[in-house]
Amino acid sequence: MFLYPRSKDRLFHLGPFPLETLRCDERVADAEAARAPQPAAGTDSADDPLSRAADKYRGLFAAFAAGQPAGARAPVPDDLGRRAVDMKGAGYFMDAAAVGICAMPDHAWLAGAEREDHGFAVVLAAEQPRVPEPGNPAQGWVQPAAGTAAALHATEIACCLAQYIRLMGFEARAHVTGDMRVDVERLAVLAGLAVRREGAVEHPYLGQTLTWAAVTTNYALAIDRPLHASALRARGLAYWWGINGAQSGRERRRKARRATHLSAYPMEQVKRVDRPTTLILDDEVPRVPKRAAFFQRALHGDLGEKSKKERQRFAFKTPFAFALLQLIRSLVKHQDGPLSPATGTNPGDPAANARAIKSLSYALGSDLTGICKIPRYAWFSHREDGSEIKPYHRYAVVMLIDQGYDTMEGASGDDWISGPQSMRGYLRGAKIAGVMAEFLRSRGVPARPQTNADSDVLHIPLILWAGLGELSRIGELVLNPFVGPRFKSVVLTTDLPLEVDKPIDFGLQTFCGTCLKCARECPCDAIPFGGKVMFNGYEMWKPDVERCTRYRVTNPKGAACGRCMKTCPINKVVDADGAVLTRVASWLGVNAMWLKPLLVPMATRIDDWLGNGRRNPAKKWWFDHELVDGLAVEPRGTNRRDIDPARTVDPATQKMAYYHASMMPPPDVTAPMPVDRQAALAAAALLETPAAALARKETGGPMPSHYRPTPPAGAAAPAVTVASPYK
Repeated sequence: MFLYPRSKDRLFHLGPFPLETLRCDERVADAEAARAPQPAAGTDSADDPLSRAADKYRGLFAAFAAGQPAGARAPVPDDLGRRAVDMKGAGYFMDAAAVGICAMPDHAWLAGAEREDHGFAVVLAAEQPRVPEPGNPAQGWVQPAAGTAAALHATEIACCLAQYIRLMGFEARAHVTGDMRVDVERLAVLAGLAVRREGAVEHPYLGQTLTWAAVTTNYALAIDRPLHASALRARGLAYWWGINGAQSGRERRRKARRATHLSAYPMEQVKRVDRPTTLILDDEVPRVPKRAAFFQRALHGDLGEKSKKERQRFAFKTPFAFALLQLIRSLVKHQDGPLSPATGTNPGDPAANARAIKSLSYALGSDLTGICKIPRYAWFSHREDGSEIKPYHRYAVVMLIDQGYDTMEGASGDDWISGPQSMRGYLRGAKIAGVMAEFLRSRGVPARPQTNADSDVLHIPLILWAGLGELSRIGELVLNPFVGPRFKSVVLTTDLPLEVDKPIDFGLQTFCGTCLKCARECPCDAIPFGGKVMFNGYEMWKPDVERCTRYRVTNPKGAACGRCMKTCPINKVVDADGAVLTRVASWLGVNAMWLKPLLVPMATRIDDWLGNGRRNPAKKWWFDHELVDGLAVEPRGTNRRDIDPARTVDPATQKMAYYHASMMPPPDVTAPMPVDRQAALAAAALLETPAAALARKETGGPMPSHYRPTPPAGAAAPAVTVASPYK
């Protein structure tokens, strides 16, 4: 409790609520069997703008409810309990409010529904979002759409799980709102997730504020037991305190008391400043083409044939990650859409609009949201095909999706769950921003989601300007004071008038200046041990992006890599259930920054002493499988790293490659442009220190020539088609 979060030893697949502590009653199954089969029910979908937007995306996900299984079965264990751990863990990883498993009885099929030879059902629920307060414009948006928003989330989870099971070679069908063949409430009772009272079913801790979905399958799983009626009296002192490491009633109340436009974390306590805490020479930062991003360079063959081949599958070479990828792909073509004719409605007060947009983002699943104007250099200069991008929106709504603390605790950071962690964040972000953009366009407001699959803007500068974090030693990665680097971002660009947030200062430059843990633990030595430099107009600890990309793309014992996120001392849980030491340290770090010179030198040592960054076996719920030629197989190996506090590196001996703007490939050349690492190593001589850059600016010195991007090749650009794995 003092040194570690209450949930430290809680098995992840048990979920956030202590259902395992409740009394069960086998007679419930007989009572449910005596109930007559229920008729198929129609779908009553609200006809308000937000419901229509959410329902469109629900339909896109529902297209993956059914499908053919892979040609061979995955090497899953015979232990049905271990299979259930993986399946329930996957549901909770996708943020289901409840997941249970039951046998699939004949009487649970809806009357007249087409039946399948499925003996098991995975039952899950999504919680309805909070309705914004009176006076918040989002109240009128969210209130009629709360059920549709929950149905969207439940459909997302169920269809991902069904896809996952099929990729393991078993039959599976998702049953979701609008395509329901089973009596899902009966299944919820049989799976030990709900109790029937007066005809309705209630979850012991969430009541009736849930939307249910199910996946039926021939994949044999250990089943749960139905709950006794007394389970509805479960919200006592033990729940309030957080029995068995489950989420406490105190934490739920804390979140419920916060205004809906605020995140679960007290970002309002963090010091706000006029500019980001790292120097940015705004007029010198070049606009760069998408072609210059190193993952894109790998796709084009710039890093060699091996990297080019592996780039097509590196983060999605597990069955679960590939299941997520299919849903991500389905959303890309909907990022752009028609703009409804302006209705003449007043665009509203920017402050009220900002409050409403934030409330909407949280209702749809964002974990942290900020708003900024879009600086010139945050727009990419050219698309993947070489066509020019002209800035088209004024504001950015920047949203962060937590990658999941508990799952990251069970991982090494570069094992087989790293890819699914990324894909889950990208899918959730694409869904949230996509629904928001669809909703705004239906009101005559220009808007576009900028996702990992297709973005016209760089996210890092927008995260800084939107006040969601500071640039860190990890380099081209921002840290938030409450979730550290443990997030993926998505951006909604729009012309809706919005009040912007200011950048923040929680002393990270001091912290990262002393802490070297991410650099020490990086498996490919891509994070610098030395000081900050100026790179393309930014002051930063510049990583060796080529080295990082090569490792992440070709990692033979895992899917991608997030080891820097895993081992960062700020990767913590800061809430009512978190460790007291963590909560105190976080409060002091935000509210008493004058103590940082005293506290920071001790922080990494204490973090190592506590064992933070090691793998926690209680949180390892997933199977280690690799997809090879469409089939799930045992991988050749799995990274099982822990931390190495004794490792040191002399900054003077660390050779880092710097690919300045002048070394970028032309934006319209799609053919391979092999990197010149020797030239990039020599380019270190061109770097300025931040102090030297400021002195140059003060004396009117010219911008360094290597800040100028390589121009388009024009007619000389060879025509080569490069297929994105997202399209």
